Amino acid sequence: MSENRTYDLIGIGIGPFNLGLAALVDGVPSISTIFFDKEEAFNWHPGMLIEQSDLQVPFLADLVSFADPTNKYSFLNYVHKQNRLFQFFFYRRFDIPRREYNLYAKWVSENLQNCHFQSEVISVEYTNDMYGVKVKRTDTGEVSIYYAKHVVVGTGSIPFIPDGIEKNEQIVHTSEYLHKEKEMKASNSIVVVGSGQSAAEVFYELLEEQKHNKYSLKWYTRSSIFSQLESAKLGQEVFSPDYVQYFQGLSYEKRKEALNRLDTVRNGVDKETLVKIYDLLYNRSVEGRDEKITIQPLTEVKSINESNGVLEVSCKQWEKEMDFKVKADYVVLATGYKPHIPQWIWDKKEELVWENEKEFKVDEMYRLVWKEPRSHHMYISTNLEHSHGTAATNLSLAVMRNQTIINDVAKREIYPIQKDAVFQQFMPDA
Repeated sequence: MSENRTYDLIGIGIGPFNLGLAALVDGVPSISTIFFDKEEAFNWHPGMLIEQSDLQVPFLADLVSFADPTNKYSFLNYVHKQNRLFQFFFYRRFDIPRREYNLYAKWVSENLQNCHFQSEVISVEYTNDMYGVKVKRTDTGEVSIYYAKHVVVGTGSIPFIPDGIEKNEQIVHTSEYLHKEKEMKASNSIVVVGSGQSAAEVFYELLEEQKHNKYSLKWYTRSSIFSQLESAKLGQEVFSPDYVQYFQGLSYEKRKEALNRLDTVRNGVDKETLVKIYDLLYNRSVEGRDEKITIQPLTEVKSINESNGVLEVSCKQWEKEMDFKVKADYVVLATGYKPHIPQWIWDKKEELVWENEKEFKVDEMYRLVWKEPRSHHMYISTNLEHSHGTAATNLSLAVMRNQTIINDVAKREIYPIQKDAVFQQFMPDA
């Protein structure tokens, strides 16, 4: 089955990035769109929707507000529609619960006519200056082909599992933490691996629940310290269109160097979470140090082996070059995510321009660069750190990316992108 209609834009994947694009373009009747996702419905990291865990960016970094604060799909309109605006007013906080953000985005997806779930994109072909997108319904198996002038790939990320570790039922990535928490809390020993926000939130939640259970709790990270995310206001200005434009204009080598320097604003734990952990540890220590709690940086987990239902975790304290092993019933990997690049993109590897073996070239308009230039484009919102830096995963900058794509597809400025929007500048005036 094929669709005769040709869309201006087809979106592949409906995570927060493409959902925001779908919401913004919903108010642009001159651009026809359709979006597909293989999941049954929108659900943002359901395994990490821990109670009392907050979004790391203010609520203004919703799906639309940085482009259009009056948009009906704003978070403020969502809480208004839920009869929660007064409650939110008295809440008096800019950060919102992660669970509420998920419900907000789900509400947006359910109100958009251009979003279709249970629809897996299995291939994309470019012929006659047009993209043919083959879509398989996951419920019926029916296959259809949709045509578009442009496509935007928003396939997000997948859990990163370090080399030397093979997943099993007792080795749990944070993306599935809530699905396994009951079994873990009923066990005798848990090891958390990682140093970022997810690791800290899981450790804190397990630390709180430890008093009701019997498990020992260990937290290892190869980082030299458990570092706080840089929250200085001037430092946060790298999350701005001005810095993205500056970063994108650097050479590939300079961009990679800059990413390392920006690590303190991109990776780390919120101050509030670290304070809560320390305060709880201090209260627990009033009657003596708890021997069932271990927190250790400078420690790399090299491998995990299972024998008779028990995990043996091989570690190395790398600064002292000391190898050691610990036993555990469960290991929680807070090891982050890696870009999910569909196989049909890898199949076209020889047609693309690459900056290294894993990082394809992306131009300033978020378009993949092909060896043979195209008049119609494949936009991308994953695997972008090397090309656009802080714009890669930041929710507020996702709106700017969507503005850029919409304006480029329309060939006119529908959503103006603010410039000179921060107090600092990143290079001298010409």
